[in-house]
This record gives sequence, C-alpha cells and structure tokens, in this order.
Amino acid sequence: MPDSSLLIVVVLLATTVVLVGLLKWLRLPAIFAYLLTGVLLGPHALAVVPDLERTRQLAEFGVVFLMFSIGLEFSPAQFITMRRLVFGMGSLQVLASLAAFLGMAAVLGLGWRSGVVVGGILAMSSTAMVARVLAEKMESASRHGRIAISILLFQDLAVVPLLVLIPALAGDRAALPAALAFAGVKAAVVLLILLVLGRPVIRPWFQLVAQRKSSELFTLNVLFVTLGLAWITEAAGLSLALGAFVAGMLIAETAYRYQVEADIAAFRDILLGLFFITIGMLVDLRLILADLAWILALLAAILIIKGAVVWGSCRLFGFEQGVALRTALVLAQAGEFGFVLLSLANQFHLLPAPVLQPLLGAMLMSLMLAPILLEHNGWIARQLVGSYRRSRERALREIRGIQLKEHVILCGYGRVGQSIGRVLEEEGIPYLALDLDPARVRQAQSAGESIFFGDASRRDVLLASGLADARALVVTFGDVTISRRVLAVAAELQPQLPILARAHDDSQIAILEAAGADEVVPEVTEGALMLASQTLLQLGFPMSQVLRRVRRFRQERYHVFRASFWGGSEPGEDRDSPRLLSVALGDTGWAIGKTLAELDLPALGVQVTALRRRGIRGRDPANSMRLRAGDVLVIFGDPKSLQAVEQFLLEGPDAGAFATPNND
Repeated sequence: MPDSSLLIVVVLLATTVVLVGLLKWLRLPAIFAYLLTGVLLGPHALAVVPDLERTRQLAEFGVVFLMFSIGLEFSPAQFITMRRLVFGMGSLQVLASLAAFLGMAAVLGLGWRSGVVVGGILAMSSTAMVARVLAEKMESASRHGRIAISILLFQDLAVVPLLVLIPALAGDRAALPAALAFAGVKAAVVLLILLVLGRPVIRPWFQLVAQRKSSELFTLNVLFVTLGLAWITEAAGLSLALGAFVAGMLIAETAYRYQVEADIAAFRDILLGLFFITIGMLVDLRLILADLAWILALLAAILIIKGAVVWGSCRLFGFEQGVALRTALVLAQAGEFGFVLLSLANQFHLLPAPVLQPLLGAMLMSLMLAPILLEHNGWIARQLVGSYRRSRERALREIRGIQLKEHVILCGYGRVGQSIGRVLEEEGIPYLALDLDPARVRQAQSAGESIFFGDASRRDVLLASGLADARALVVTFGDVTISRRVLAVAAELQPQLPILARAHDDSQIAILEAAGADEVVPEVTEGALMLASQTLLQLGFPMSQVLRRVRRFRQERYHVFRASFWGGSEPGEDRDSPRLLSVALGDTGWAIGKTLAELDLPALGVQVTALRRRGIRGRDPANSMRLRAGDVLVIFGDPKSLQAVEQFLLEGPDAGAFATPNND
C-alpha cells in the first residue's frame, strides 16, 4: 500500500492547485484558496488532513519567512522620512484600535487577557493585499496610499512586541507584570546583541559566500542565517519570527537584499500558504453557521471600529474627509498577521472556543470584502463626501484650463520625466505632466512647471490633459504593470497618437509594445549602446561611423544587444529569457556533414547567429553552409530550446527532445 502521508500531501497539493487557479481566474487573492483548502480538508469537514502538531510546526516557518521579508523592507532612512505618519498615526491607530476592541470584549464579558489578544489581532490590516492593490491602481504615492502604507509599516513593527506579549499573558496573573517586564528586557537585550554583533559580521560573510558564485550555496546561506537567528531567539524564550525579522533587518543593509528576497520568495510563499491552510483547518463550519448572526455582527464591528479609528486618526493629523475616508476603507479589513497572532493565542489557550470560531469567521469575511473596498474606495469616497468629489472635479478643471495644443503628455514626473520635460522645454515644445505624488506636484508647480496631480490611467484625466490635441504621450513609470495600464487606456482613446514608453531592459519591450506603445526605450540596453559608442570613440573611430553604427543597431531594434551569452548566474535577470549559446561540434558531432537548411534549426525554436571555423567567425551564415568537424555554432533562443538543440546537434534526433527535421 502507498504511504498514507504521501497521499495526504498529494491530495493537499491537488486541492490547492485547483483552488488557487480558480480564484486567480476570479481575480481573488490566493490566500482565500489556502484558507478554503484548510476548511475543506481539515478535521472539521472532510478530515483528509489531520490536525497534526508537526504540520503546525512546519507551517510556522511560513510566518518566519514572512517576518524575514518584512525585515528586508525595514529601512531606517524610510522611517526617518515618514516618521510622523509611521510612528505618529501608526501608533495612534494600533493603540486606539486595541483599546476599542478591548472595550468591546469587556462589554461582551470576556476577560481582559482575551480582550487584549482580540484587540491586538483585530488592530492588524492586510499588508500583502493592500500594498499590492495600491500599486496596481497607481495609488501608492497618493495621499491615502502613503498614509495606509505608513500605518501598515507600524503594524508590522507592532507584531514584534505582540509576539512577546501573548505568551506572557498565558502565565500566572500575579507574576504577569514581572513576566512582561522580564520578557521586554530579554527581548531588548537579545535584539541589541544580535544587531550589534550581527551588523559588522553579516556584510563580509555574505560577500565571502557570494564570491563562490554558487546560487545553491547562496540560498543555503540565506536559510542558515534566517533559521539560525530564529533558533537563537526561540532558545532565548522569544519567538522564531522575531529572530527572522532581525535577520531581514541585517541583510537589508547589504548589497544582496534584492537577491535574497528573490531567493526566499518560493520558500516564503509555499510555507505561508501552508500556514494559512492550518488556519483554515481551525474553522468549524457547523459552529460558524450556528453563530452566523454573531459573526456578521462582529464583521460589522470590525469594519466600523477600524474604519472609525483610521478616519479619526487622519482627521486628527489634518487630512480632509475624503482622504480620511479612503484610508479607512483601505485598512478596514483584518490582516495576515492577525491570523499569526490568532494561531499563537490558540496555542496558549487564551481564546475560548465560543470566541475563536466567530472571530475567525469574521476575519475571513472581512478579507473577502477587502478587494471590493480596495478597488472602489475612490468611488465610495466621492459618493459620500461632496467636498472630495468637488476637489477632484476642480483638479480636472485645472488640467482642462491649460488649453494646450500640439503638446507632449508626460505620464510620471520622476527623474526620467523631469529630464524629458527639460529637454522639451529647451526645444520650445509645450508639455503637460501627470503625477500622483502630491509633494512632488506641489514643489514642481511652485517652480512654475506644467504638472498636475492626476492618475494617468484614468480616461477622464487623459482626456482632460488634451489627449486628442497632443503630439505624443510618454510613459516614464519604472513599474511595467503601471505602464501597461496607462498604455492600454491611451491606445484605446487615441490609437493614432505616437506613444513612447520607458522599460528597464529589453525583456519588457514586447510586453509594452503589446500594451500599445509605438516605441519602447530599455534603459539597460540603451546604456550599453551609449557605452559601446563611447568605447568606439575612445578607440579612434570617427564620429560619423559611430553614429551610423548606433543608428543601425537601433533600427534593428537592439537585436545585437538582446542576444548575449550568460555566465553561471545573472543576478536580476529572468532565467527564462533568450540568450546565446556556443555549441562546439568537435570531431564526432551528429550534425557534421549536414547543411543548415537540412537541419532547419529555426523550426526547433532557435536561430543561428554565427559560425566559427578555424578561428574565423562569420555572422548569419547561409543556409547552404555545410558543417565540418571543429565548427562552433552560435545559436540564440530560450534556455530549454538551446539545451534540446545542443543535444540534437551533438547526438542526433534519437537523443534529442525534438523529432528529426527534414534531413533525408
């Protein structure tokens, strides 16, 4: 008989794959799929997956890597810049929410310990969901977006003391003050030791590992540092997640931060998914259906109390009603860290079962409502707050009042957008810039520049900017997702208008062209082109010849630069992107004696870019070229096709992944 534990894993994976695919198709977060998997397969439903202690222990590593990711995002400079919003408004929101839910728990007859736990759980909002949706809607730099991100940053930090507080609450009541004080001092000492000793060690250690140029060794080292510090904090009587947070903070100060984040993404997402599955396994549908009225009442309390606290905090800090309401709608839901704290509280038996199930059900329902509130927060605010609707209409009138014709519309006014604007100004070409950073808009407007606050992906904003009378539109955003939204709207409204877009590298050219861009300029590739031209000039080539070369390369759409050889690792590059590969036929290669036409390599997904014979290299060899022993073929294609064609050329069709082409 097959191993039953393996069968459980197979059923778990199959259910998760189906549900994640379905919910992605419905444009709902994957977290719902994990929770639903736990509900369906858990001990209170089909009972396919038993509620095993080792399963919960493995799931805890999802929280470890989530806290590690939060630590990677911790930037002291960022906190200094946003300190008023992060520490002022963030602390006010967390403490006020905790106090409000503590009062509600007291009214319902719960003990103060359970009330504190419930308050801490419900004070959290969903960092992952809010940050992603705000970025997709281009609202991260808006006022309500900046406030929401600031509050979320403080919530993420507030999890750390709550992870210390909850185990302390489970101790003896008389010894609780001393236990809390001891836990606080112990946490401070451990953190201080780790930060003081770890900071001078972590950078040279990672540099030493990176010099080995082994991606496997680098990933193993990341796991070693993360889990090692997590073990140290757990051994000190603190939590695993606290040590992982410290590890993330230490690595964030090195040059390997983004590589580390990419390496642990798979571990984090899979284990975090397992964590949410274990949360779903706590759900007892019978109890939730029996207490549905209480759950709906608690859901309403969560949305109203959190919304009121966030709204009041914004008003207290001087923001107008529309911005305050939008921020409240964005942060009204429960969050993933709330589930982390809920799991910890359940582990220490701080929440009775009659409280646990309604609380869990209400949190899940709030997450189900979150995408709706996030997507339509602006529309709701405009319907409920007349002054906010009028201010938006006034902003559109300001844009319409410019009355520009034959102008250029700049979507995004960061460093790239400002540089383009200065060039246009020097040439006497009028332009109008749109940006969602209020501070940038205010400063640039005060300097007399033609910039307005507006979402360039909105039809009304683009039309108000004189899209019908514009000469061109330039999208300067660094985020390809945002650029695609703007391009799609602009191309639909004005298909004949020349549209240019900025890309990071040539891998994004096809994506942006498909979205509607007529011309895409990849920064990395263009930088390489300029560096090559300067190299030719320094070597003594005449300027006219260099300009002809540059012009030819651009006319060929950077074909020469797109085709490049890869080394053992290419940090920051897409591992599946096309590249060059040299295939030495040697004396026994199967393709020796055959012509390129007979081999028909383009039909196998690759192109022959060069042939090297007796030390002489020729580009774009003719199809009639017959291969000889010792030849080296240079082929271009995606990694899988390159590997298969290399095997085909050396060993023949029987050993390759393709059928034999027409070579009879």
